[in-house]
Amino acid sequence: MMQIVLIGIGAGAATALLFASVASGSLISIVLFYLAPLPIMIAALGWSHWAGVIAATGAALSLAAVFGGVFFFAFLIGVGLPAWWLGYLAMLARPAPNGGTQALEWYPVGRLVMWAALLGALVVIAAIPNFGLDEETFRAAMRRAFERLIRIQTGGPSGAPVSVPGIDDANRLIEFLIAVIPPAAAVLTTLTSTINLWLAARVVKFSGRLKRPWPELSAMALPASAAAMLAAATAGSFLGGLIGVAAGLLCASLLMAFGVLGFAVMHSITTGMNSRGFVLAGLYAAVLVFGWPVLALSLLGLAEVAFDIRQRLARKRGPPART
Repeated sequence: MMQIVLIGIGAGAATALLFASVASGSLISIVLFYLAPLPIMIAALGWSHWAGVIAATGAALSLAAVFGGVFFFAFLIGVGLPAWWLGYLAMLARPAPNGGTQALEWYPVGRLVMWAALLGALVVIAAIPNFGLDEETFRAAMRRAFERLIRIQTGGPSGAPVSVPGIDDANRLIEFLIAVIPPAAAVLTTLTSTINLWLAARVVKFSGRLKRPWPELSAMALPASAAAMLAAATAGSFLGGLIGVAAGLLCASLLMAFGVLGFAVMHSITTGMNSRGFVLAGLYAAVLVFGWPVLALSLLGLAEVAFDIRQRLARKRGPPART
């Protein structure tokens, strides 16, 4: 138990430092900020979810002591609790049916990705009241925030109309940012949670402490409710008010989950190809550089749910040839 406590304290200190590094304003600090959940997940995967709880709570208390009490809840809601919950779920297991006394059935990877998407949307939704309790107030507060940011970047006076060099209509740019930034934040939170969980599992596996067998990621499948949830969120995004805003955030994060499924499909269908490494490397590079190819992967993920592409291709290939 003492080891779990010490690991939790150390992971909490590392998390707090990573989270607070963004205050420096440097470019590398942004990367470190998004890695803040990593120590909590490592503690939860490698030792116990109790180590993850201690790490999340300790980091929140440390940040509150330095920056103020508001950071306690902001960190727990935005980083600490989601990281602990994903680590906790990843290590859940139950006896496998007809698998004997030693066989275990581990929490499915697809459900972990779904939880990352749900938490990504919920984290951004939880921040909405800071801007307003109705859609009009929310959008007005975001407009003021973007105007202030643009003035800081361009050096414009506080009372003058907002102008951006090279753009004729700054108001149209601001409206675009108001529409795009919240769903983009939900997508980014979903993606960083998924990547951090993968990195944490890799670190713990390398240390030899990962009790869970490494899953076959190319076989990942989303739960049956994922498509229905995406359809409901898409329909809800057309509603007015903050309900429509929240539904749009959920729709964006779920599309990212289907994008992850699209990656899994690509890993599966390129198995055996001589150019597999080149194709996958090009795909990852295109997503990192341009971003928009992830939409095509989301469509591929939706097609997988609808048409079971991997199974169809597996049946066409037939069983592997005997040597």
